[in-house]
Amino acid sequence: MRHEYRFCPNCATPLEWLGALEDGGHKQRLRCPACGFTHWNNPTPVLAAVIECTDREGRLLLARNAAWSGKMYGLVTGFMEAGETPEEGIGREVAEETSLDVGALALIGVYDFQRMNQVIIAYHVQAQGEVRLSPELADYRLFAPQEVRCWRAGTGFALADWLRARGHEPRFLELPAR
Repeated sequence: MRHEYRFCPNCATPLEWLGALEDGGHKQRLRCPACGFTHWNNPTPVLAAVIECTDREGRLLLARNAAWSGKMYGLVTGFMEAGETPEEGIGREVAEETSLDVGALALIGVYDFQRMNQVIIAYHVQAQGEVRLSPELADYRLFAPQEVRCWRAGTGFALADWLRARGHEPRFLELPAR
């Protein structure tokens, strides 16, 4: 999510697009002309899980976020907490949001998601147990790997890479342009 800062969080002066010499050369950024604060607007790391339910014939759990207006199902995602590794974070997120017992984890890849100013770190998570959703999730469905459809953004590319690595050619949804 892009933060649209307008005022300095240190001194409340309106921020301005000001140039300055940085390691990579001259850069324009939102800066405070009074105290020198710089809004870096760096991407936020987001963790994502392709959850394989090992006690349900290897079916994949996709979830619908309670905040989503449509009926689309996607990967379980969440933010890292300070002091945890990405592996600890994705294990915690899967357990918190689904109540599943997390087993093996394997990195799928790292994906750019500029629309939300995020970097997605995606994992294959093997899990089992009874699914009990947190209030963050409205619903879930289990899919055989060959049944899922990927989307052409962020976590959809991670799911496609996971499918390809297992010999399945990913099929993509055609979503309306934003």
